[in-house]
Amino acid sequence: LRAETRSGMAAGRGAAALRRAWRERRAALLEPRYTPLVAACLCLAEGGVNLWVIRRVPYTEIDWKAYMQEVEGFANGTLDYTQLKGDTGPLVYPAGFVYIFLGLYYATGRGSNIRLAQYLFAGLYLLNLLLIFRIYCRTNKVPPYVFFFMCCASYRIHSIFVLRLFNDPVAMAIVFLAINLFLEERWSWGCLFFSLAVSVKMNILLFAPGLLFLLLQRFGLLGCIPKLCICALLQVVLGLPFLLVNPLGYLTRSFDLGRQFLFKWTVNWRFLPEEVFQNRVFHAALLLAHLAGLGLFALHRWHSSKENILTLLKDPAERKPSSPPLTIVFILFSSNFLGVCCSRSLHYQFYVWYFHTLPYLLWCTPTTKLAHMPKVLLLGVIELCWNTYPSTVCSSLSLHICHGLILLQLWYGTVPTPVSHRPPPSRKPTAIPKKAQ
Repeated sequence: LRAETRSGMAAGRGAAALRRAWRERRAALLEPRYTPLVAACLCLAEGGVNLWVIRRVPYTEIDWKAYMQEVEGFANGTLDYTQLKGDTGPLVYPAGFVYIFLGLYYATGRGSNIRLAQYLFAGLYLLNLLLIFRIYCRTNKVPPYVFFFMCCASYRIHSIFVLRLFNDPVAMAIVFLAINLFLEERWSWGCLFFSLAVSVKMNILLFAPGLLFLLLQRFGLLGCIPKLCICALLQVVLGLPFLLVNPLGYLTRSFDLGRQFLFKWTVNWRFLPEEVFQNRVFHAALLLAHLAGLGLFALHRWHSSKENILTLLKDPAERKPSSPPLTIVFILFSSNFLGVCCSRSLHYQFYVWYFHTLPYLLWCTPTTKLAHMPKVLLLGVIELCWNTYPSTVCSSLSLHICHGLILLQLWYGTVPTPVSHRPPPSRKPTAIPKKAQ
């Protein structure tokens, strides 16, 4: 009888342990507080995935050789920006790109050691992932199981980093560093790195409307001027060697907002006739839609106070007390997403512009249990659209539908407020009244 009792107790303890382990496993997948643990596991896994991709999947030459030819001209003493070019055409990126890829040029034996360049970009991938996970740990919104789709499931993103060696990931890693600094309230350093990211590739300017709104919200009109001067001054310093030789050539090449894109590479507008895609009226309509979207979000989604939005121009100390300011991440990520939705053309490497922000955009608003699956499905459809090569009418239309659904959620969902990660101030224990004793 005692043996049966002992065995029954042991079985009960074992079953309880299994139930506890199962509960913890579910919690680790569903509760955002487990994000650091899941992030650590995924970063370790991603190290192995990137090594496997580099060694097993053939490298594809697209822009790396052209990058090296462009910076080689600078290394040889050419300071006229209009004379810097490669096999794919003239150099069209700002000066920060030249300095960073000049370092890669020398580190990889004048660009000849492709395998070393791939390992360096694999390191950049992991650094980028750490910066992103740090943002997600601070926001505390996304269930950890979603990060499996953000990491190991995307062939296109791994390809952009370690098989294509584009400059887009470099710019995005720097801007994610800037966002981390904004979250730490280090606005001057954040503006410095934000401007550095812009100097690598202009797509970072899609975050600029959101950043301007945040600076006005935090510092008012006069207070944000020094931060904007930091951004402008860095651009002048980086471009100074070229500005002294041919200022107009540098500005028109590195910040060419009217550049035409080739229809054969477009991912998002394949369903349009090519003549419409290249039409300047269509481009103007997209710009107006972008500005209208930014205006509506600034008025109704980013601005949480009941006061007029023009009060942002005042010194924060002179404003009436209002509700807590919106999360930095929501404003910056939605600003960038609006720009992506209204882009004149999205090429395959542009996927990295917003891929890592999609989990936040989908889960930043409160989510019911039944709504998780449609959101995961949206991630899957977007990934499928970006992996369809060449793009088709169906894939480009599907991408716009997915973008539209995300925009609807951002507009109609409950706007998130910041999550405080600081411990509450300690309070001295109050004496218990004698009557209560």
